[in-house]
Amino acid sequence: MPDINPRASEHAEIREAVRAACAPFDSAYWQRIERESAYPDEFVRALTAAGWLAALIPEEFGGGGLSLTEASIILEEINRSGANSGACHAQMYIMGTLLRHGSPAQKARYLPAIASGACRLQSFAVTEPATGTDTTRTRTTAVRRGDRYVVNGQKVWISRVQHSDLMLLLARTTPLEQVTKRSHGLSVFLVDLPDAESRGLRVRPIENMVNHETNELFFDDFEVPVENLIGEEGLGFTYILDGMNAERILIAAECIGDGYWFTDRARRYAGERVVFDRPIGQNQGIQFPIAQAYAHVRAADLMRYEAARLFDDSQPCGAEANLAKLLAADASWQAANACLQTHGGFGFAVEYDIERKFRETRLYQVAPVSTNMILSYIGEHVLGMPRSF
Repeated sequence: MPDINPRASEHAEIREAVRAACAPFDSAYWQRIERESAYPDEFVRALTAAGWLAALIPEEFGGGGLSLTEASIILEEINRSGANSGACHAQMYIMGTLLRHGSPAQKARYLPAIASGACRLQSFAVTEPATGTDTTRTRTTAVRRGDRYVVNGQKVWISRVQHSDLMLLLARTTPLEQVTKRSHGLSVFLVDLPDAESRGLRVRPIENMVNHETNELFFDDFEVPVENLIGEEGLGFTYILDGMNAERILIAAECIGDGYWFTDRARRYAGERVVFDRPIGQNQGIQFPIAQAYAHVRAADLMRYEAARLFDDSQPCGAEANLAKLLAADASWQAANACLQTHGGFGFAVEYDIERKFRETRLYQVAPVSTNMILSYIGEHVLGMPRSF
């Protein structure tokens, strides 16, 4: 059967190489990881060794020096292979904050180690239990005392902490009542995680419906060196916005990969499964939902490329990044439903991998930003409608 992605020939070398890196991690591997509720460490190490997780790091620091467009293709192909980028994708979208706003000393210290795999930057501590996506009301504080910031507070849904060496942390350095704008007074820090639990950080794992390592964090007089402050104190919110645009585009690419995977699985099964002496794909009730899901994946894919183009050209891309994430998450979820329905009861069987991927792609309706928050953004910032919250 032909490749259903008409742009598969673009960046063919990257696509083929990523597929080759993912090939040893077959269905049996992911089923074992799922069964054991384990972290796919071998998979992450293989991608690191191949250089894919250092794609956005400049060549002078040992990275690939690739564009966000190329990075998005890497994540698309990982998910298209049947794997789950959620175990390692943060190292790409977190990178923007360090690359664009980190000091020369920070880049020299950390980037070569991240590129080589000696150090993992896989965790981003922003969300809090009381504030959710209302980031400007962050309650975690960082108070400077001499050459240290002392952090106190709580974070939730912070992924890969137990499999990361570095974490980006957003904390309030100026009380909310002392700033003229809610987004002011927030700062971003690089946190060294080895031995952090002996220095005032408590980590509580959260069990969830996807095999996705995520945690609740408690900071109790946790000290961060002043030199680990990224950029200027108080401007952290603007720094993470850069990273959030990259995050939305890259997550969109993962959803595109999922969407093509589901569509491909559905159309293959529909052509092979014979009931009442005919392939079920001959029935419009089966064929049309798959075709419609494919159309939506293709449309979302185009928005992904447009958003990535603007980002790579250093053009404003907030609207396009949000639209790409919204459309791609919706398209992958529609494709997942069509695929599961096409397979009927077999879609629920672990051996087909559909139920696993079904749960994984459902996450993107909620995280890393919910569909409703994106709709609010579009209503206010694109359509000029009154702020809804």
